[in-house]
Amino acid sequence: MARDKLKTLTEQMFYTMLCFNKQCCGVDVMRRAREITKGRVCIGPGTLYNLIEQFLHAGLICETGVEGRRISYILTEKGKKTLEEEYNRLIKQIDDYNSLISTGSGGQNERF
Repeated sequence: MARDKLKTLTEQMFYTMLCFNKQCCGVDVMRRAREITKGRVCIGPGTLYNLIEQFLHAGLICETGVEGRRISYILTEKGKKTLEEEYNRLIKQIDDYNSLISTGSGGQNERF
């Protein structure tokens, strides 16, 4: 069975979708992702435009306008739902981590 590539988002996918929560163009996404993550996540133009194509095809974003060479997009309802599902998946991972890792004696973490 083929894996749904958009079922579990990569970090670049997550931040791209997060940026498209508000209408913006590709250049805005690259800048905002760097700002949000304090430089930890940088999305290059090749990656970004590949993601935009995938998101458009999957109905996760839609085009909202064109100004010169800049095309603006925003999340669709399906895109908002996908982003929220990914957020909830990440929270469950954090909860699982917290339930298995506790502070032991001497301040050392006891792992598994």
